[in-house]
Amino acid sequence: MRIENQSVAVLSCSEVGKSYWQGAQQVQVLRELALEIKAGEMIGIMGASGSGKSTLLNLLGGLDRPDTGRIELLGRDLAALSDRELARARNRHLGFVYQFHHLLGEFSAVENAAMPLLIAGLGRREAFRCATALLTAVGLAGRLQYRPAQLSGGERQRVAVARALANRPDCVFMDEPTGNLDRGSADQVVALLLDLNRELGISFVVVSHDERVAGRMQRVLMLEDGRLLETSLGDSSRHDPGRQGAGG
Repeated sequence: MRIENQSVAVLSCSEVGKSYWQGAQQVQVLRELALEIKAGEMIGIMGASGSGKSTLLNLLGGLDRPDTGRIELLGRDLAALSDRELARARNRHLGFVYQFHHLLGEFSAVENAAMPLLIAGLGRREAFRCATALLTAVGLAGRLQYRPAQLSGGERQRVAVARALANRPDCVFMDEPTGNLDRGSADQVVALLLDLNRELGISFVVVSHDERVAGRMQRVLMLEDGRLLETSLGDSSRHDPGRQGAGG
């Protein structure tokens, strides 16, 4: 399901605008925003609280629709997809990891990680085989049957990462993935993402208030006044100078 050509845009958006109503007042969150995410690219997004970072991830992930502009996933306009087609595209091509892991408490780690595969229609035996391999890859081979309440915060987040990777998506969105972790666990999660990016070529878009986390990405963009601006915070040793700017 993942594309291999790193010159191909996994996601792109242009002239994207989004506003919300607070009582009688309309608040413009995003305006004329442009972004291109290429295969295998790691992007960090920073910005003040309330600047629209989570709103942007929801739009890119097809969980919400923009008021204006166009968002394309692998060249397909998300606005042209039906709700069913959009849900299928999310399941096959996108992964999501949030600050709160959102694991299902009554299910084991392997059951949680296998959930996207089961939803996609894969047989239970094969889904569990794939989920076991992913959990082993993220260092949880000995925790397969543990439920979330039996895992540490870092371990729960690793299960969430494995779940997000279950269908080998083209891009994974992460909204403050280390926000509830101590520094040691946070560093382990970031190192894991870098390893997975190198090994699998998956694109990552990581929203974080933590400059140490965002700075490990290839590019770091700042969301200000509804637009994305390039910064100099990215890891230059991993940066491809041929990549285009954020625009907007």
